[in-house]
Amino acid sequence: MSFLKKEEGTAARAQLRSGQRHPFMALDGYVPLGGGDSRLYRAIREGIPLVDAAIQKLVRLTGGVTARCADPAADRELGRFLRGVDTGRGCRGIDSFLESYLDSMLTCGRAVGEIVTEGSRDIAAVICGNVADVCVREGESPLDFAICRYDGLEAEPLPYQELLLFTPFNPDSDNPYGSSMLRSMPFLADILMKIFASIGVNWERCGNVRYAVVCRPGQGAAGGADAMAESVAREWSSAMRETRGGSVRDFVAVGDVDIKVIGADNRMLDSEVPVRQILEQLVAKTGIPPFMLGLSWNSTERMSSQQADIMTSEIAAHRRSLEPVVRKICSLWLRMHGYSCPYELEWEAVNLQDKVELARAALYAAQAKKALAEAGAEGDAEK
Repeated sequence: MSFLKKEEGTAARAQLRSGQRHPFMALDGYVPLGGGDSRLYRAIREGIPLVDAAIQKLVRLTGGVTARCADPAADRELGRFLRGVDTGRGCRGIDSFLESYLDSMLTCGRAVGEIVTEGSRDIAAVICGNVADVCVREGESPLDFAICRYDGLEAEPLPYQELLLFTPFNPDSDNPYGSSMLRSMPFLADILMKIFASIGVNWERCGNVRYAVVCRPGQGAAGGADAMAESVAREWSSAMRETRGGSVRDFVAVGDVDIKVIGADNRMLDSEVPVRQILEQLVAKTGIPPFMLGLSWNSTERMSSQQADIMTSEIAAHRRSLEPVVRKICSLWLRMHGYSCPYELEWEAVNLQDKVELARAALYAAQAKKALAEAGAEGDAEK
């Protein structure tokens, strides 16, 4: 018996569908183990542009710092140093270092850097490092810790610990060395990527239209059903090729012919509601007002003003986390150059409000100050 012989009445076999999923497979099967996985968080930023845009806006709004010294000479030289210090990879200025440092801190939950010196004379560069290359080893107390680098299977402390910079983001008892701002996003990000991947697959299958041509030749058809099916398929394929060439060719067949588009009767799932619900959770975690990310959600004028105020407080919190790093760099530079004068850090003003509202607030403050001064003058006159 020949196994290659075609069996009579065999039904058509189903086509296998590709089981490919979205390319960011690190989001699938994520198990929180207490430590931040930098590759996982980088995949979230790469897969969801909204999250990446939110972190970039936070970084840009937070930067912009300078130092003011009581000594004019020290003030002038320190300002020149902060504007022109080498930060690696062709970048200069303390602001470029803080951008990379804060980006790592928000994404990975911690940031590490290094002050490169020229002996004991000057600071040559301030460089931001990769947190995946180092680890932290605690001593007898939380105040005693060392930044280490893996040498084979063991972690060896790095030399010159006083020149290393380390800042955890939102440390707690479970994550003493910081937790990423994206810590609670992997579950929702995985669902969102599944929705986007499904939409892409469905549009790929439905955008390139497939036709189902059914011919019922009736009784006594010459050549049999198989020959008729091959002829219809050949002529239909030829008609489609002529259409791509710009020619219109009609398809003519004998018998009862039914032509349908495969999948035309099915309706795609509505993704607007679930996608918005997930994006609302992600945006709430970043602390960015939705209108700053290009989302036209329902918002009143007063609500936008309140969101801008909250955003300002978020930026102030990030600046408080960066101040110890900037102070360590400035203090070391002043000591190297023989200055002992005090200094203060000045950050650029965060302007998220309308200028008319800011002017009105300044007017109200001036009026209140004037009223208090007049009340004090009247009280002194009565005495």
